[in-house]
Amino acid sequence: MEKPILVYRGSHVESSHYVHIAVVNTEGELLYSYGDPYRMTFPRSSMKPFQAVPLVETGAADHFAFDASALALSCASHSGENYHRNTVLNILDKLDLKEEALQCGTHTPWNMEGYKKMLRAGKDVTPVYSNCSGKHSGMLTTAVHMQEEISSYREVHHPVQQRILTAIAEICSFPKENIQLSVDGCGVPVHQIPLINAALGYARLAKPDNQVNEQRSAILARIRDAMIARPEMVGGTNRFDTDLMKAFRSQIVSKAGAEAVQCLGLTEQGIGIAIKVEDGGTRAVSVATIEVLKQLGVGSDQIYQQLSKYAEAPVYNARKEKIGAVKANFLLTKRSDENK
Repeated sequence: MEKPILVYRGSHVESSHYVHIAVVNTEGELLYSYGDPYRMTFPRSSMKPFQAVPLVETGAADHFAFDASALALSCASHSGENYHRNTVLNILDKLDLKEEALQCGTHTPWNMEGYKKMLRAGKDVTPVYSNCSGKHSGMLTTAVHMQEEISSYREVHHPVQQRILTAIAEICSFPKENIQLSVDGCGVPVHQIPLINAALGYARLAKPDNQVNEQRSAILARIRDAMIARPEMVGGTNRFDTDLMKAFRSQIVSKAGAEAVQCLGLTEQGIGIAIKVEDGGTRAVSVATIEVLKQLGVGSDQIYQQLSKYAEAPVYNARKEKIGAVKANFLLTKRSDENK
């Protein structure tokens, strides 16, 4: 059985991960694939740029003077660093809301240095530290602007969530009635669609060019530009999305999702890529992503040198010694080759 992602301990293969990959253009044409590009998938936080569409579409972002940082944070799975938290708190202040209005729950922030500093000060995490607090503040902004009830903004039948459902269905070209819903880690609805449709959404995010409609395309371009301009807001220090967008500059827009999902768009080519690691193993995600980009001929040796720690993710022991690596072992299939 082919093993597309191999985990080495020394020179020996210890474990492996299976992956599914879809690469499409803005028309939804499947260009390359691996595994099952039609796999029904919860893209999880990879859908955040599309969940931010109603924030702009309703006029809420403009009414509350969202700059690129605030808009990028609305699409983020952030690390809970100072500039992330301060941006969320600033949004809430504009809304005349307290932090308690956020219904994203709490968890240990990904930025461990900040977390240790907080513990030394005798403090504990609050909702603003949640990696999804930017998304939730965006949802609250829409509800406040539209004069809608805010205590239930995360419920599936709330207008905020219904607008999001419509946006995802339209941008990803998958019928709304066929989107299966469950609950995400932060308590809002999460949307199950085919992997190829997630890739299509990112092709359109990368190069909108009126594929949906003129207004929606302008909104997607604004969200894309905010993410690319402020990549540190999308992730944070030593985060893959942030480092990938910094290295490729304006060429790539990228957003990870929980359970080992990665979606990205190539802005010059109008190509969308969606990757799902079958077992949810996040250590395989960056390795698979970098390999896909290399096989597509995107980027330069200099860029990949900057991203070397993601191309072959190191395996460390408790002494912080490198004792292995996670490596790619697959070839994308061209659609034309499948039809031969």
